[in-house]
Amino acid sequence: MKKTAYLGMFLAISLILSYVESILPVTAPIPGIKLGLANCAILVLLYLYGPWEAILVNVARVTLSAFMFNGLFSLLYSLSGAILSFLIMFLLYRKKKTFSPVGIGMLGGVFHNIGQIIMAFAVTHVKGLIYYLPFLLASGLVTGFIIGFLTKLLLPYLKKTILVKNDNPNKEE
Repeated sequence: MKKTAYLGMFLAISLILSYVESILPVTAPIPGIKLGLANCAILVLLYLYGPWEAILVNVARVTLSAFMFNGLFSLLYSLSGAILSFLIMFLLYRKKKTFSPVGIGMLGGVFHNIGQIIMAFAVTHVKGLIYYLPFLLASGLVTGFIIGFLTKLLLPYLKKTILVKNDNPNKEE
């Protein structure tokens, strides 16, 4: 029961972060570049509860966020980026002795943008989209670093709380 409450809390936090990003003025020269703050909640969930819980909250967040803030058309792009990003983050998480949350966040950011470019090409068939890729890859590295770093800072605190300790199947103690 506690686990369901925590997952709901993480979903709410990720939705709030998505909303904050949707109202921030975009100053990036390339369309679609965002910080991806909500991905911090997803990466934390991956470490605290595991892949099934994290993907469940991630898909719910992307879907609800599309309905509430961004429009249904954005669902295609967001979901394609979120799923590819999560797949890569999960594969790297399984090698967590090799990859830190920072490295996982960086590659997650890169693959999120790759997923969105793939979807954009599938929808529009515009070959010129490939010219966006270097800028999106660079932004994915930078934003992924920030998300991974924030996750790395949050994890020790969250792992020590009594509430997570009592309800965490992936506890590493």
